[in-house]
Amino acid sequence: MTEDKSIKDAIDSYVESLEEEQKRNKLIENNSKKIESGTEAEINGLEKIKQILKKSIELICLGEEVKIDTDSEELKLSVQGEDLGIAIGRDGKNMQALEYIINLIGKRKKLLCRNVTIDIKDYRKEKIEKIKKTAVIMAKKAISEGRKIVLKPMCAYERKIIHNALAKFKDVTTRSRYEEPNRRIIIYPIKSSK
Repeated sequence: MTEDKSIKDAIDSYVESLEEEQKRNKLIENNSKKIESGTEAEINGLEKIKQILKKSIELICLGEEVKIDTDSEELKLSVQGEDLGIAIGRDGKNMQALEYIINLIGKRKKLLCRNVTIDIKDYRKEKIEKIKKTAVIMAKKAISEGRKIVLKPMCAYERKIIHNALAKFKDVTTRSRYEEPNRRIIIYPIKSSK
């Protein structure tokens, strides 16, 4: 609970500083330079973003040695270290907040024109694999039992992974139902006419 509160405080502090810049009409967006995708300026911007992320994580996880690998084509930053659980947070919430702030800085400071993806200790990669594996298991269950399977509520990003993973299955179809925050996927078996 305290880590959520401290991240909320950091975001609030950042938003306040942006509001002060706006009052003084010194927002970075007022600059006329524009960064194009794949250029040397974007690669330099990615290096600056990498340093900002490194400092941020080192402050969050006191005393941790952090190593960051970059993929400049996909604008992906992979963070490695020993004890980075606080930076990941429960269900990846802190990592999402860091990614949001880093992307906000990248846009405001005109360092990047696209969003950066952050993956701490391969958390995102492993979660995607887990979601795909669960989707396949549930699809097979729907087929074998001949009934619909309702999955737990999940965010749009996770639902998209499941829809894409199960699009390859000819025997099932997927639909998202209900409203946020209870929006979930229902897997329907397709009844074959024999």
